[in-house]
Amino acid sequence: MGAAKGERGIMIQLLARWCIPDRENVTSPAVRRAYGTLCGAVGIALNILLFAGKFFAGQLSGSIAVTADAFNNLSDAGSSAVTLLGFRLAGREPDTDHPFGHGRIEYISGLAVAGLILLMGVELAKSSFDKILHPEEVTFSVLALGILAASVCVKLYMWLYNRSIGKKIRSAAMEATASLSDTVSTLAVLLAMLISKWTGLAVDGYVGLVVALFILFSACKAAKETLSPLLGQAPDPELVREIRDIVMAHSTVQGVHDLVVHDYGPGRCMISLHAEVPAHGDIMEMHDVIDNIEKELAEKLRCQAVIHMDPIVTDDALVGALRRQVAEAVKQVDPGMTIHDFRLVRGTTHTNLIFDAVLPFSSGKTPAQAAQEIRRLVKALDSTYFAVVTVEHSYTE
Repeated sequence: MGAAKGERGIMIQLLARWCIPDRENVTSPAVRRAYGTLCGAVGIALNILLFAGKFFAGQLSGSIAVTADAFNNLSDAGSSAVTLLGFRLAGREPDTDHPFGHGRIEYISGLAVAGLILLMGVELAKSSFDKILHPEEVTFSVLALGILAASVCVKLYMWLYNRSIGKKIRSAAMEATASLSDTVSTLAVLLAMLISKWTGLAVDGYVGLVVALFILFSACKAAKETLSPLLGQAPDPELVREIRDIVMAHSTVQGVHDLVVHDYGPGRCMISLHAEVPAHGDIMEMHDVIDNIEKELAEKLRCQAVIHMDPIVTDDALVGALRRQVAEAVKQVDPGMTIHDFRLVRGTTHTNLIFDAVLPFSSGKTPAQAAQEIRRLVKALDSTYFAVVTVEHSYTE
């Protein structure tokens, strides 16, 4: 296994060294586009060669499974072409109609690849089922066997290559293209040919059906992974941690909430968040700090940031103590619950405690139920306290 990993690394490094000068700068849109172009072009060329070889082997042996697997590779060539086109379109510069760029096209191309794999799986299942109902003799051929064995090796290499690069540049489309289903499919067809030779059993159709089901499963998994970013999935927890660490490293900021990561495609995101700052601080100095944080986020994470300042009282002992009490009380509603924007408004008959509370999506309670419980808990602290609370879900967990 160690040798295989080393060989895989040498092949990838060699191709990248020839075609991508600044290959290590994977956050650069130009480098990502170059990697996508390289993988797409290699995928198209290899799959067309495999299609030609397997189609010849299928005609030679009379195996429906081999012929279907050949068209599987033709479908893969189309998938690589879609991935290549997706990277080219996603790399277009922002314009008047699309001010945040065209990066999400890469997700759409990944979904199209999953659709092609799904279609291929359905067609293979139909052909295999027909072969089960009407079995035909498969002619054993050493040449066909050699072509299939070589195909397994080539497809395994392509899977390793696409998977490695997909993870490196964080590409959903490329990871969708990197599927083991092709390798397993060809391996199963090869084993079916050997079983037919050794036992005389007509397993061609059954093996084809099993392979088709595996391909359908892989297609559904790939579709889910590429559709999720389009629907607005939660950001990577590691990215959220990095954002919080950068913001909270500045002593002026007392807390962070309402963090939203707007995903416009790999390498293209916008951050918006609320930063709590001392209400008694100098507004010009705090504004300068916020500007610096926005620039730091852009430089370190390549994300455009918009930060809203929330003034909070930090020099009033009573407000601070009440905030801590309420923060502990809301954890009785849900252990993961937090509060922010805490204010105190004193009246002649009662005191309003105004704040927002964040309820995790994993909680079994609705925001309305949580708000009702919070009001009861605050009342229990002091009968003159009244909670004016807004309960909302967080965009990050």
